[in-house]
Amino acid sequence: MKKYMTAVAQETAASGILQVDVVSQENNFPIRDAEVSIAYKGDPESTVEHLTTNSSGQTEQVNLAAPPIDLSLSPGLAQPYSEYTINIRAQGFEPVAISGTEILPDTTAIQPVRMIPIEDEVSPDVPIVIPDHTLYGEYPPKIAEAEVKPTAETGEIVLSRVVVPQTIVVHDGVPTDPTAKNYYVPYLDYIKNVASSEIYATWPRASITANVLAIMSFTLNRVYTEWYRNQGYDFTITSSTAFDHKWIYGRNIYESISQIVDEIFNSYLSRPGIRQPILTQYCDGHRVQCPNWMSQWGSCTLGEQGYSAIEILRHYYGSNMYINTAEQVSGIPSSFPGYNLTIGASGDKVQQVQEQLDTIATVYTAIPRITADGIYGPATAEAVRQFQSIFGLPVTGIIDFATWYRISHIYVGITRIAEYS
Repeated sequence: MKKYMTAVAQETAASGILQVDVVSQENNFPIRDAEVSIAYKGDPESTVEHLTTNSSGQTEQVNLAAPPIDLSLSPGLAQPYSEYTINIRAQGFEPVAISGTEILPDTTAIQPVRMIPIEDEVSPDVPIVIPDHTLYGEYPPKIAEAEVKPTAETGEIVLSRVVVPQTIVVHDGVPTDPTAKNYYVPYLDYIKNVASSEIYATWPRASITANVLAIMSFTLNRVYTEWYRNQGYDFTITSSTAFDHKWIYGRNIYESISQIVDEIFNSYLSRPGIRQPILTQYCDGHRVQCPNWMSQWGSCTLGEQGYSAIEILRHYYGSNMYINTAEQVSGIPSSFPGYNLTIGASGDKVQQVQEQLDTIATVYTAIPRITADGIYGPATAEAVRQFQSIFGLPVTGIIDFATWYRISHIYVGITRIAEYS
């Protein structure tokens, strides 16, 4: 398969982009001068790139061979992505090996790496193995559930409003498997991982958005109803496709999916008169049919036909499906002010975000240090541009919704306000 895919990719000159982001698991700080080697999966001697991380813990972006884009736009037998093995070494850290990083054509893949300091004396699982994408590999179909959970009589609902959680506790197996490990994953990272595992980043933007909304709404239903905790479990959700979504430890994500999640992560799907987020279930629509649920391949086709995200969702779930917004985002210092911050803005919100940016700049030194004076001037705009460039956001120098919360997310991660595992 590998040789076939490589030949096809070279014949069609198809390629995708990969960037490796390396941080310390201990404090989320970027690791500079990490040595990164990239080889074809299953052929460790076929190294195609040797890279070194910069002060932001990132490699340069490199082009890697990938299959033709048509393979990821409609179901078929051929694997629509190429796979690579990545080895990472850095002084003072346990080496990391990742097998199966997936490269799609005409897309940017981001491979996150969390390295463990040697002094911790904890041996990581080596290598991290990324299994097949759910649209290509064989996974059990979703076991049907009611899309709204009964709450009036049982009194099981703890939350009175929809809140975006800071952390998702993912049980990496079926609910009843006591040997499966629990992972503590920041909510945004969880959604990006699942979307990258379950749909292709080559799809139309509207198709990706519709699927991301369905994934988020399903997840927030699990959070809101405390579904598993009310059954005596100590986790939020599982990584089993039969029960929930496919989350894969250590897998790469895609920039196009990441940007969409950043823009809409506080959204979910609702129906009139129902408080809880709808448990929006779906299937691939090719190997598995699911009437009244969304077809993933069908959503791609509708997006190609010009349907918007909400039109795709209503096509499958009915005309009374709406996009709603969570009232609260947990674990962040302050909520987005509701308007963009740009040159000329001033006040407490500007000063607050300046303080966060300057703290981040002490760790990500490519970002220029700024004075938190509450005035959004050219220096602040430049710091914002550098931040956006590092973290895969559109480089505008303007703090919009996505940039505000990404700054908060990184600030919390490096200042240990939150306990990320």
